[in-house]
Amino acid sequence: MSQGQWYPPEWPDRIRALAAGELTAVTPRRAATVMLLRDPGPRAATPGPVVHMLRRRTSMAFAGGAYAYPGGGVDPRDDDRLIGWAGPPLEQWAARLGVATVTEAQAVVCAAVRETFEEAGVLLAGPTAGTVVGDTTGEDWEADREALVARDLSFAEFLDRRGLVLRSDLLGAWARWITPEFEPRRYDTWFFVAALPEGQRTRDVSTEADRTVWIAPADAARRYDRGELLMMPPTVTTLRALAPYRTAAEALGAADGQDMTPVLARARLEGDELVLSWPGHDEFTKHVPAAGDGGGAA
Repeated sequence: MSQGQWYPPEWPDRIRALAAGELTAVTPRRAATVMLLRDPGPRAATPGPVVHMLRRRTSMAFAGGAYAYPGGGVDPRDDDRLIGWAGPPLEQWAARLGVATVTEAQAVVCAAVRETFEEAGVLLAGPTAGTVVGDTTGEDWEADREALVARDLSFAEFLDRRGLVLRSDLLGAWARWITPEFEPRRYDTWFFVAALPEGQRTRDVSTEADRTVWIAPADAARRYDRGELLMMPPTVTTLRALAPYRTAAEALGAADGQDMTPVLARARLEGDELVLSWPGHDEFTKHVPAAGDGGGAA
């Protein structure tokens, strides 16, 4: 591990196998994750918003022990029919997300909102296009959340049952990262930013996490630099990008100016080394011996 970078011990061998043509890359699954922000109180030690993060259980097959944002894969039913929708039209979302169809755009945005509710208990939806649910803590809400997690209930059915519309205007698309080709579990992940709706609060409900925190982005990045918090490259990159903003609204307003070009790590042969790099993010570069029986990376 370099600093707090998540780097599984099996990666060097998988990088070599991919470079040698002995490994076939799996197709990445579409996913979405949300950087949920809130403004701290007047007595906060650090100015600027704080972000909600979860520590993934060490037993998780992908990124176990790493700090991340609420999120997960697209449910096939996220795009199976039209839903109540508020905010930019799906055509505009498709262009912003870089997808070919409005159906794909709906799936990604729905996944972002659904996963935030499943993993944090926060719902970016309301009875009308100008309102948002104020409280999701009752037993009936929890029953619906658990049904969504179990996939016994689709998000469209949930919204219909509750008479709600999805508030896509409360989200801003921020970045897009694709898991490296040598990783057996791959995701094509869209990162969104959103502000915690007034009246709602996060809850420790994710079965995939053993800890949740609200933390200033700059503080989280510093703790990564010191090796105190384990994170994947897209997580620490987005934390650093959020750090300069003074309020959650300011960060959300900056979303449209963010580059949505997908970031995909590449491995190339240089002499007797394989160099793993993330375009535009040199700090994550790794040097792996081109031949070996395992070994680490520098």
